[in-house]
Amino acid sequence: MSQTRPIRSALKGRAHVCIALALAFMFVLTALPAQAKYASFVINASNGEILHEVNADTRNYPASLTKMMTLYLMFEAIEQGRMHMSDRVVFSRRAARQPSSKLGIAAGKSISVKEAILSLAVKSANDVASAVSEHMGGTERKFALIMTAKARKLGMNRTIFRNASGLPHRAQLSTARDMATLAHALMRDFPHRYGYFSQTNFKLQGKVHKTHNTLLTTYEGTDGIKTGYIRASGFQLVTSVKRGNQRLIGVVFGGKTAKLRNRHMTTLLNKSFAKLDRVAASYVPEDIPTIVPTVMAKAKTDGAKPTPAPVRKPDIVVASRANKILSRRGQTVWGVQVGAYRQRQPAIDIAAKAVGLAPSYLAEGEIMVSPLYKKSGRVLYRARVVGVAKNSAYRACKFLERQKMDCLEVRVTLPMEVAAR
Repeated sequence: MSQTRPIRSALKGRAHVCIALALAFMFVLTALPAQAKYASFVINASNGEILHEVNADTRNYPASLTKMMTLYLMFEAIEQGRMHMSDRVVFSRRAARQPSSKLGIAAGKSISVKEAILSLAVKSANDVASAVSEHMGGTERKFALIMTAKARKLGMNRTIFRNASGLPHRAQLSTARDMATLAHALMRDFPHRYGYFSQTNFKLQGKVHKTHNTLLTTYEGTDGIKTGYIRASGFQLVTSVKRGNQRLIGVVFGGKTAKLRNRHMTTLLNKSFAKLDRVAASYVPEDIPTIVPTVMAKAKTDGAKPTPAPVRKPDIVVASRANKILSRRGQTVWGVQVGAYRQRQPAIDIAAKAVGLAPSYLAEGEIMVSPLYKKSGRVLYRARVVGVAKNSAYRACKFLERQKMDCLEVRVTLPMEVAAR
């Protein structure tokens, strides 16, 4: 017995050591959550089609791309009347001490909400992000919790925020896919404020502040949205580019320099536009959009149940007829897309449902089911309601998304390139 006790003690001690080492190893794994610095992602903003992805769901440090969410929450507060453009954002000592990039506003001084928006979108000012977070959340920590909660609602399931600026924090993580989701949400939910991301400079207190996003002036069609950099992340960029009826959203994480990051983004966008052009060129002239009359009894509010007239089985109409219907509203019309299906009838049904749910926004439109011929030979029928005002399309999507229905605003330029039978 006396000889076995030391052995048991030794084994017990070794077990404790093994457990301690295992826990230490697990701690190391959780303490280094950013898995790979480089990631890239490009989508077709019109239908969500992924055109390119590398490490799209790998968590990395978002750096100043974080400010996109700060701005989203500011825009939302303004829309809801909880904040106004003329409100003053006061800088605390903590906010004033934030490192560059910054405005350098002294503690106790203030700027307007509008000036704060410009400072975040153009200058990417860290002191402004901190001041805004305290203005809206009481503390930056509380505001970061609100940011993370909003990320979940937008479908950014792999994003965690710990501050409003993107300054280094080992737990502040996001992905290329999530940032593309956020960029699209900003365009979709606040199209009338998205223009802030297009500005190349702004003037405050006699000083001109220039954007870090040089692609706004060097790459055709670029109209936003945000750059970012911290040492741990490398150079980040979210870009939106519109050419004709095509809009791409591109994301690059982990560029070695701003110049190389921009060059790489340009390459990805060029390839993605070329891919879209090849798909368009491969369309087979065998089908045309289906136009369905949308005679709906308008409800007083979208909360009330509409009483739709029976929707007859739609006739196939020729391209000239479709253009004639829509040309009453001008050469460029807006609408919403609520799905894409492998068969025509489900697309008609979902578009009719959208009109039924939001008649006060969509009843003046026309249900259009437009075929998209993929290079693989697969056909997708896009369910759309077109011929409404831009603002109606935006508000319809906001409402339909609250009803758990997918929705995307689309712009249609006439004449439509469709083929008759």
